[in-house]
Amino acid sequence: MATVLSWGRYPRAPQEAHVVAWRDAVSPVWCDALAGNFTTLPFGNGRSYGDSCLAASGQVIQTLALDRLIAVDWETGVLRAEPGVTLEQILDVAIPRGWMLPVTPGTKYATLGGAIANDVHGKNHHVRGTFGRHVRRFMLVRSDGTRMECAPDQHADFFSATIGGLGLTGLIVWAEIQLMPVQSSMIDVRSIRFANLDEFFTLSEELDPLHEYSVAWVDCQSRGSALGRGILMVGDHAPDGGLEVAASKKRSVPFTLPVPIFNRATLRVGNELYYRRQKETEVRTRTGYDAYFYPLDSVLHWNRIYGRAGFQQYQCVVPAAVSRDAIRAILDAIAKSGGGSFLAVLKRCGAIRSPGLMSFPLEGASLALDFPQRDALNARLFAQLDTIVREAGGRIYPAKDAHMSGADFRGAYPQWQELEALRDPALLSRFWERTTRI
Repeated sequence: MATVLSWGRYPRAPQEAHVVAWRDAVSPVWCDALAGNFTTLPFGNGRSYGDSCLAASGQVIQTLALDRLIAVDWETGVLRAEPGVTLEQILDVAIPRGWMLPVTPGTKYATLGGAIANDVHGKNHHVRGTFGRHVRRFMLVRSDGTRMECAPDQHADFFSATIGGLGLTGLIVWAEIQLMPVQSSMIDVRSIRFANLDEFFTLSEELDPLHEYSVAWVDCQSRGSALGRGILMVGDHAPDGGLEVAASKKRSVPFTLPVPIFNRATLRVGNELYYRRQKETEVRTRTGYDAYFYPLDSVLHWNRIYGRAGFQQYQCVVPAAVSRDAIRAILDAIAKSGGGSFLAVLKRCGAIRSPGLMSFPLEGASLALDFPQRDALNARLFAQLDTIVREAGGRIYPAKDAHMSGADFRGAYPQWQELEALRDPALLSRFWERTTRI
């Protein structure tokens, strides 16, 4: 039996994967996973960072072999597929036909089921909201064998609870989504260097309404008048340029490094070089969708660079009214801590509501950073950041979390009780146990 981990490899809690390969075999595999245990959990391709994808029992039902496209209408862009289909597989067949995922996270290796369970968002949240807004319906199987076709007008409570429901309401065996038409597989990008956080917000407020996509890299080591400096990258689908799926050259980290390559010195040098590599204030380029949306996917197993202890991602969102002050306080705390992240992503989220019961984004600013797992340092820093986020009225993303306190989770997501009422009693994650029972 295969053993799987979460992407961050922290907490290190290996899971025994019970593979389901056919839709009509879900119930037998579910029974096998529950044998000798009380609970299990669906598991896709393991792209969740923390413990939301880890079963409290250590026994997961892996859906990656449920990877078939069931039906596609290329006239309307309506696609129905099994939950283990990756976003890459969808793109490979959709883009040559002039269709694109309307919302995509930063990796194309997430599965369709995982995108729904975490209600993922992307660089165009201000335009199209979360992934859940483009889900039309799905079939949900419960541990007692009940099958429910869920849609906004059919089992609407389970439809809402499953979108962003962290895989706790049942196992999706197929889902139907609406794709977005595009004229080209290329993206026209404007990369604009900004000198500090105030410049980012000024640029973002001006340019976000004009572009489909917007995201910024931020130097989280900068301080003083340069605090929050970085590069804003806004983009739109090119009106021409072909619909080819480019063959990308993949590199791979062949083994887990004994220690992480990131420390205070390498982060300072790396951030300085990345900021200075763009010499002009603004650069306009045309690039393939792979390079714009999924730069990290070009390096397979990149999580290995963080060493045997793994890493944690800290992703928060804070309301628009206080976002400047809150993000400034977060970046200042990180710069002073001696820790830091080379992968620091800042973007503004829009006001479009998700149909999901526990969707993460809210109108404001989201910041995501990766930290090598250093127990004492991370604990001190995260406690500071949690206080800033809490006092700002923000929240942390469960799909990326491995540390959030139960009090903070329950305060930021008061709908958790509605999800708990609809949770399948045979499904329980380490995250849910940690945040709702302690």
